[in-house]
Parts: sequence; C-alpha cells; structure tokens
Amino acid sequence: MSKPSSLRAGLGRLLVGLGLTEVAVAAAEEVLPLTPEAPLVPREIRVYLPPGGVTPETPLVLALDGQNMPAWRLAETVARLAEERRIVAPVVVAIANTPDRVEEYGLAGTPDYKGRGRLAADFQRFVLAQVLPAVRERYGLHADPARTGLMGASLGGLSVLDLAWRRPDLFGFAGVFSGSLWWRGEEGDWQAHQRSRLAHRFVRETARRPALRLWFQAGTLDETDDRDGNGVIDAIQDTTELVDELAAKGFTRGRDVVYHQVEGGRHDEATWAEALPVFLEWALPARRE
Repeated sequence: MSKPSSLRAGLGRLLVGLGLTEVAVAAAEEVLPLTPEAPLVPREIRVYLPPGGVTPETPLVLALDGQNMPAWRLAETVARLAEERRIVAPVVVAIANTPDRVEEYGLAGTPDYKGRGRLAADFQRFVLAQVLPAVRERYGLHADPARTGLMGASLGGLSVLDLAWRRPDLFGFAGVFSGSLWWRGEEGDWQAHQRSRLAHRFVRETARRPALRLWFQAGTLDETDDRDGNGVIDAIQDTTELVDELAAKGFTRGRDVVYHQVEGGRHDEATWAEALPVFLEWALPARRE
C-alpha cells in the first residue's frame, strides 16, 4: 500500500476500535508482518481489504496457497460481487505456501501412508495462535465463527477441512476446491486406497457433528484416475462420497453441505477462479433488504 493508504487504514482501524465509524478503505492490499516459529519457515501473508471498508462485523476468510489469489481473480471477484450486492465482502488473508507445502497441508497428527503431513500441526498452530489473533487485532474484527471461514484448493482444501473440523468454535464455514480427499493411510490395491481415505475416516469417527457449513467443488476433468473402474473419476467420487458421509453424520444437503461440480473443470487456478463466486455467494450472501 502507498503511505497515504496505509495511514488512512491505520486511522480507520483506530476509529473502529473506538466504535466511532467504519474504516473508509478502498480496495487495497497489505502484507502482514508475521514470522512463524520454528520449524516453520517464513512466508508472505497478504491481506485483501474489501472495497468500502472494514467494520467489526466484516467477515474474515483465510485462504491457503495465498500466492495464487491473483490467478483466482480474488480482488476483482470480491469487488464485483460486492458492487452487485451479492455478497458481504470479507477481509481475505492469503497465506502463501512454502517448499514444505506437502508437510504443512496434511492432516494434523495423522500422517498419510508415506508419512507426509509431519508439519501440519505446527502449521495449524501458526494459523490459530499467530495469524488469526493478529488479523483480528489489526482490523478490529469480532471473533464470530459464523463470519469466519477458510478456503483452499487441492491439498490446501484438505488442510482447511481438517482445520475447520477441529476448530468449529473459530471457523463456521470452509470451501474445499478440488480437495485432495484421496489422502489415505494405506498403500495396496484400490480397495485399500478407498477404505483408508483419511478425511472420510475422521468424519465417520467423529462422535458429534461439528457446527460447520462445508462447500465442496470438483471438476469433471480434475483428473483421469478411476481406481475402482466405476466410470467416475476419483476426484468426484472421493468428494461425493465424503458428502454422503457428512449427510450420514447429520449435515443437511444444500444448507450445511454443498457440492458444486464444474463441467469441464480442471485441477487448475482457472477452474477455481470460475468456482470462486459460487463459493462466496454461498458462504457470505448479501443481506436482503
């Protein structure tokens, strides 16, 4: 941000903290100066401020693989949907990945069959103990799970699902774009792969349904693998079968859990950019007059 923009944002945050006014901030970006504790390495944390400003009630969305948000057309999409009064525009905190992505974005405390995910618990602690409190303090945001969510794609999608599932007291919704829901605990034949899918397992084994809303997306060209030969690619089957598990756990289809299929959608940023408005309108619909 330019110096005038930074000063304006700082003054606005002060006024919001005093309960006097909204933050009059044009669509802008800031880099949050945070350094994670070892063993995690530094990474950029870029904050996208909504057009029109920030109030204590402004929603908050944390996005993994944050360096890809320009390819998702995040800023433009939020600005357009807000102008069309289709969403309540959020603050988006884009957390960039690192060369340790496959270790940080696994499931906390549950490595896959190759032992990957060894830094997932450290990464989640970083998000919970450093990123979330710093953002709320800096922008004066209320700690309301209903207005706080996560989004991520591929392995980042698995990570946000795990984090939201563990902490529904902090996060009320999550968007899983082409999630790596194949992540499994066993090697072997296709039956071993299927029965050891870790996301499906932790949903089944959770005694009580968490208070969450979950949105899933997959594309018909996400991949070509079809491990059981049933004519449905694994990316779609893994997603729809997880939705079935969630419904069995008490989630209501179309309200608490939604599946969005993109015809011709691939495992790429262009597809996720296309799906982003659908997620945002579901997660943060504009209040009807």
